[in-house]
Amino acid sequence: MVIKNITGPLVGLLLCTLGVAAPTPKPAYDFYICANINRNYTIGAEILTMNGVFQRDAAGAWQHLGYNDMGVTAVAFDPRDHRVWYTSALNGLWRTLDGGKSWRMCNGWEMTEARDVAVDPNAPDNVYLALPDGVAVSSDRAQTLERRENGLPDRGKFTQAIKVDRTRAGRVFAGCELGIYLTDDAAAHWRRVLPTKEMVTDIQQSPHDPHVWLAVTQSAGAWRSTDGGVTWVNFPNVPTSRALYNVTFDVTQPLRYAIGSWAHGVLTSEDGGLTWQDRNQGLPAPHRVWRVGVDPTGLLYASVFGETLYVSKDFGRTWRADALPGTVVNNFLILPRRAN
Repeated sequence: MVIKNITGPLVGLLLCTLGVAAPTPKPAYDFYICANINRNYTIGAEILTMNGVFQRDAAGAWQHLGYNDMGVTAVAFDPRDHRVWYTSALNGLWRTLDGGKSWRMCNGWEMTEARDVAVDPNAPDNVYLALPDGVAVSSDRAQTLERRENGLPDRGKFTQAIKVDRTRAGRVFAGCELGIYLTDDAAAHWRRVLPTKEMVTDIQQSPHDPHVWLAVTQSAGAWRSTDGGVTWVNFPNVPTSRALYNVTFDVTQPLRYAIGSWAHGVLTSEDGGLTWQDRNQGLPAPHRVWRVGVDPTGLLYASVFGETLYVSKDFGRTWRADALPGTVVNNFLILPRRAN
């Protein structure tokens, strides 16, 4: 039997008819950053640059979205409607319902200097906010916020990262000053699953295997969990002498990880964390890398403090300046596109 000149949905239909599994299409993603263009800026001066959330367009340029704020630390989207999104910022939590045209500040004076924000993909009305003094939660799309800190320590609950497990509603990780804390009931109760003596700076879930999580710390190196974040194992080849600021997965290759560090620059692994390499050729010295991120095509980005955004086509082996001079990127986000 000869099959030719058949495209689109007919291929899948014919393969099913023949008893052959149709290839699974690769997921499509959008790529965002939270960036402050702050070279030579003095607090209190007029803001002359565009800051906040940027999206990379099809041509590779960065397009500014939403309001101009130099204090945006993270962004999260409602999976049901990407016109609804939230930003964590120095003055708290902001929400838009119309794709960034209008905004509402959702918190009072007692919740400021927010570090991270997350939306539960299985209960999208639930929004989680990381704060210097704990965790705030909303169950009504940030119309109201309340503290939910039962099980967090009285001292040491500075929360730098908040991440929701995409496999189960109400399962959330908080990266705090004294370790990683986990809740299975939408922050009604927390328990510590990884103790540390200093800050957990980032936590990420693998886009390939939801049971795999990575975390980095200020003084205890990098960690991985393969059982959904219940137990954690340290990467012995990752340095612990200086702070690691963030960690990321490559959405195109499951064994590729990258870490951003102030002293060590960019650290990469291409074998699932068995070995790690410093990859800083082309980055300015000293290698003060604030954040790293991998875009949907596998390009690796590095935000070098006080310099510009750098990009690598070979996973860090060589680097070139990309765009947005004077930028500090606080967050990289790969967002799965909504199915039409």
